[in-house]
Amino acid sequence: MSELRHDPVSRRWVIVAAERSLRPNEFQIARPVPPNDEPPCPFCPGQEAGTPKELYAVRDGDKANAPDWRVRVIPNKRPVLAIEGTLDRRGLGLYDRMRGIGAHEIVIETPQHKLRPFELPHLQFAAALTAARTRLVDLLKDSRFKYALLHKNYGQTAGATIFHPTQQIVATPVTPFSVATKLQTSRAHFHLKERCLFCDMIAQEIEDGSRVVQIDEHFVTFAPYAARFPFELQVYPRQHAHQFTGMGDRDIERLASHMLGVFSRLNTVLGDPPLNWMVVNAPNTETQFRRGGYWSTLEYDFHWHIEILPRLTPLAGFEWGTGFYINPTAPEDAAAFLRDAAT
Repeated sequence: MSELRHDPVSRRWVIVAAERSLRPNEFQIARPVPPNDEPPCPFCPGQEAGTPKELYAVRDGDKANAPDWRVRVIPNKRPVLAIEGTLDRRGLGLYDRMRGIGAHEIVIETPQHKLRPFELPHLQFAAALTAARTRLVDLLKDSRFKYALLHKNYGQTAGATIFHPTQQIVATPVTPFSVATKLQTSRAHFHLKERCLFCDMIAQEIEDGSRVVQIDEHFVTFAPYAARFPFELQVYPRQHAHQFTGMGDRDIERLASHMLGVFSRLNTVLGDPPLNWMVVNAPNTETQFRRGGYWSTLEYDFHWHIEILPRLTPLAGFEWGTGFYINPTAPEDAAAFLRDAAT
């Protein structure tokens, strides 16, 4: 029989459809487009003149926009939000509007075009995450921006249009609803129990063990109890920390190593699935027009983390119409497949 599960962080119900349970080999996975099928890639070395000027780079030389880079961050040519201007927020009767002000940047993870997520060398991936952290720190100094999301789209069904390994950063003038909900539930838990909701959840998952996929001294990855999607995973620092941007270089190297192990497990079990991953970070608390006490207890009640979402099943009318997700693979089963996989 199917089972409804409630997520205490997002306050969302999920249907785990046990009678429709699918094993890894039963998913019809749309594989990422082979790199040889693409036209010349704008993100490969030698194509720098065809992209906007870089905002940040890790390179061997000292000449900007030259092809000797190892990681490169550039503005998106077609940004969803524009960096210049004022918000001009106003009401229109019951409605609100503001100008589309924000930032949209691309982190080019490596000069090598054909690398899949699990194939990135450890220190190369760490350098890309460090570059992203540097840009996030800079963007969140802008008082117009309330939130900045670091994420990766891999594979066409996950929203990627180019195969070259990239991450994206989008800064927004509002706190996204899904993030605001997590901030509110974690604050309510802390006010009631004087403990971090996420720390409590991490301790319970480690003690239970059935949904843990990978664990080391610094990080733990598990399938969430109310997973929305088959093989959905969450990565947490085991030590309480409220913002990804507060990580040191050594911590980022450890995170890169941990994530590469998770990507390797996903490849072993699912065979290079399309996926999205995103950093759920604390918002900017130094914004314009903030309310009194605006997220004032974040340091104690929030816990940054990474969500990894393999794109194995589509959303249909029931999901859109109700807000429920139907997961045909129990998180415990998904975790067991991944935990037993070779890395």
